[in-house]
Amino acid sequence: MMANPQYHQKMTAEEYLVWEAKQELRHEYIDGEILAMTGGTLPHNDIALNFYTALRPHLRNRGCRVNVSDVKVQASKNSRYFYPDLVVTCDPDDLKARDFIQHPKLIVEVLSPGTESYDRTKKLKYYRQIPTLQEYVLVDSEKISVEVYQRGEGKMWHYYEYEAGEAIALECIEFESPIELLYEGVSFEQE
Repeated sequence: MMANPQYHQKMTAEEYLVWEAKQELRHEYIDGEILAMTGGTLPHNDIALNFYTALRPHLRNRGCRVNVSDVKVQASKNSRYFYPDLVVTCDPDDLKARDFIQHPKLIVEVLSPGTESYDRTKKLKYYRQIPTLQEYVLVDSEKISVEVYQRGEGKMWHYYEYEAGEAIALECIEFESPIELLYEGVSFEQE
C-alpha cells in the first residue's frame, strides 16, 4: 500500500505515536513527515494473506511471530515508522510488544504499480538500516516474481530473484515454498 504525504506540519515521533493511535486510517512516519496509507488491490491483499498463511504454521513453534499490514515497525528510533505488508520477528521483546515491532528479522512488501518505486528505493534504504533485519522481500502483484535482499557481511546485501516454477528460500527463518503458493487464487487478467 502506498504512502502519500498527508500533512505539511511536522510532528515529533512522540506526537505521531499519540496521534496515530487515535486515527481510523494508518499513517507512516518518516523524519517528521506523516504519510497516509492508501488501500491495496485484491491481488495485493491475496498475495499478502497467502504469504502469511504459509509463514504462520512454519514460525509457530520457532519462537517467532508474523504480522500483517496493520502492525507498525519502528525502523529508526524517533524518526521512522512503517507498516510493511508482512513482518517477522523472533525477538523476545517484540513477542510481547503491543504498539510496534522494533527488531524485525524479515520484512515483506507486496509491490503494486503505485508503490513499486517507493518500495525499491526509499523503503529499501530505510529498511537496510535496521540492524536486526536479515531479509527484505519484494513480491510483485502484477506477475509471478519475488525478489529477496539478504544481509551479507558489512554493508553487503545479496540479491535473489525467483520466477514461476521456482521455490523461494528465506534463510533467516529456514523457510522454503513453491512461488506459486504465494500467488494461489490471484488473477493477472484485467477485468
